[in-house]
Amino acid sequence: MLKIIIAGSSGHMGKVLAGLAALDPDVEVVAGFDIAPDETPRTFPVYAAPSEFAGTADVIVDFSVADALDGLLSFAASKNIPLVLCATGYSPEQLKDIEKSAEGIPIFRSANMSVGINLLIDLIKRACSVLGESFDVEIVERHHRRKLDAPSGTALMLVDAAASSLPYKSEYVFERESRRQERQPHEIGISAIRGGTIVGEHDVVFAGLDEVIELRHTAYSRDVFAAGALRAAKFISQVEKPGTYSMGDIFC
Repeated sequence: MLKIIIAGSSGHMGKVLAGLAALDPDVEVVAGFDIAPDETPRTFPVYAAPSEFAGTADVIVDFSVADALDGLLSFAASKNIPLVLCATGYSPEQLKDIEKSAEGIPIFRSANMSVGINLLIDLIKRACSVLGESFDVEIVERHHRRKLDAPSGTALMLVDAAASSLPYKSEYVFERESRRQERQPHEIGISAIRGGTIVGEHDVVFAGLDEVIELRHTAYSRDVFAAGALRAAKFISQVEKPGTYSMGDIFC
């Protein structure tokens, strides 16, 4: 039985993950971490701080916020518990902290836990390697009005995937309002839309001479992210070697 702690258990994604885990006979949620009060009936205790938990667990799945990272890293390191980090919006300093902590424990990190998005990343790399300099690359992402970070962590994953397979050093352009000039050949544009209850949409546009190719991923519910996180938890719980891991390691 895989024992899981959910960080951010009072949030929407934490609740979705708990519901999915309850349907899996091989998984047990033993605790939740969240500072937000929540009256939702639980089959597990919820603690305001990781230090309050005195039990045992096989893995921590984090669907909280970037501000909670420091406490989670310290707790996971002290208890030698692998981490699955699903939050976004980490600062450069926090990314360095993750790498440092991964020297002692396995840490799985992805800005998007959807299997489809991670397949999209592979398709982008393939397209860029074939199309090269003949096509301009633009990325448009859409999310609900409550999302805090823009562009999304997923959009940054996609643009990094494109840049890694293009035959030139790319320049990321996040807005064109202040640019009164033609689009430069080596730019990759990233646009963010916020509104309504959009779960998540990402379009990758390859615009060439007299033809356009588009790759799109649409998430219709947050269940796809919870399912991917649960898959990641099962994977990382079996990893003995410290280090950072991602969906690419699952697909290998």
